[in-house]
Amino acid sequence: MNKKVYEAVIGGKSDYNINYIDFQNLICALGFEYKRHTGSHAMYYHRGISEFVNIQKDGSKAKAYQVEQLRRIIKKHDL
Repeated sequence: MNKKVYEAVIGGKSDYNINYIDFQNLICALGFEYKRHTGSHAMYYHRGISEFVNIQKDGSKAKAYQVEQLRRIIKKHDL
């Protein structure tokens, strides 16, 4: 897991500046599994967690509100 990206997501100060590929890699490193792609949205699920992560690109960056959603899931489930 890329600790720098993890800390950026947890810190919440750079939600608009998280690289999309790094964000995807972090999601997988946290144990989420890719399930499907619908249009521009990629869906990831985690066994034992009812929430899913739905991400899409904003240029080369992850969407800020999706970074925030992942942060809430990480904190809620101690990932």
